[in-house]
Amino acid sequence: MQIYLVGGAVRDALLTRELGWPAPASADRDWVVVGATPEAMAAQGFVPVGRDFPVFLHPQTHEEYALARTERKTAPGYHGFAFHAAPGVTLEDDLARRDLTVNAMAVAAEHADHPADAPLIDPWGGLADLRTRTLRHVTPAFAEDPVRILRVARFMARWDGFHIAPATLALMREMVAHGEAHHLVAERVWQEIARGLMEPHPSRLIAALDACGLLEAWGLAALRRAALTPSLERQAAFAHAPLAVRWTWLVAALPDDLALRALADRWRVPNEARDLSLLLQREAMALRQAGSADAASVLGLFDRCDAWRKPARFAALLQALDGLALADADGGTAAHAATARLGQALQRLQALDAAAITRAALADGLSGPEVGKRLHSARLSALQAALGLPS
Repeated sequence: MQIYLVGGAVRDALLTRELGWPAPASADRDWVVVGATPEAMAAQGFVPVGRDFPVFLHPQTHEEYALARTERKTAPGYHGFAFHAAPGVTLEDDLARRDLTVNAMAVAAEHADHPADAPLIDPWGGLADLRTRTLRHVTPAFAEDPVRILRVARFMARWDGFHIAPATLALMREMVAHGEAHHLVAERVWQEIARGLMEPHPSRLIAALDACGLLEAWGLAALRRAALTPSLERQAAFAHAPLAVRWTWLVAALPDDLALRALADRWRVPNEARDLSLLLQREAMALRQAGSADAASVLGLFDRCDAWRKPARFAALLQALDGLALADADGGTAAHAATARLGQALQRLQALDAAAITRAALADGLSGPEVGKRLHSARLSALQAALGLPS
């Protein structure tokens, strides 16, 4: 039985050594076991957890250890594979089924704590491709799994300066042209898109999906105009933008709320992201006009956005508008002034003791809508007094 550290942990260690990139704060380690059987793994205390192929949890670390395996395409889509794991399957056999050469490198387990300094097992030239910042498929079997298109796009978003090898891009285009990508399941699409959006350069995710024809095949050519751009990615606030905001930047170019809802339903986008994008689409004009709006208009905007109960979502809404406005002729100056004004106004109004105002209204004999009117009037007065807004 031989055990090897494979995949991302080896790749990332070499990225640090070769390109000087910072090592990830934490990363999962993938292990491959050669020359073993499920019975031999169980005898050493490993706990079986894999359903489709033999995967085991280490008895102490609980990391996953997979028996070396090969795979064969049996049906379209992500799940259409038959796997073969046996003691005779070699490490090279296992590495051959991986997507990209930079992910098909390994080191022996005894060197796992320092993989960059270990003897490298690299049958597919992953180190050479890493040095030239190239994403290249390992074998033509790449075309059998449509998820790999999304993974390549995600890696492009992660690593600025990398490029897709021409032969690999051609293969991705063939996959799209032959309809393989239509077999992608919604959960996997969203998983990869969401991860790509949270990378440092999601504009490169969009560019990669466009270059292989997937945006066109999905009927999403409008996403070429997404607000996710290199200029936005250079802004200091971009690094802290949550997924819901980045999703909103991605889909802001869609023509209407029907298209936005359809895409969110199609990919099963979480409600938080879907609702923020719909809210921005509905209120974008009011938000932009808030820089000169009167107190009643600002208060109405807060009410429609449910800013009282969901101030964090409203802050995300302002962040989303600021990003979109970078494409304005003034570079977003006017929009930023409006969002800053709204943020300050909401902060002032949140200092009001709404519960005390409600109790006083009830003590005065008011009830139902009359209590709401009293609270609205108090907020309007506070807004005018605190910020000097016209009524």
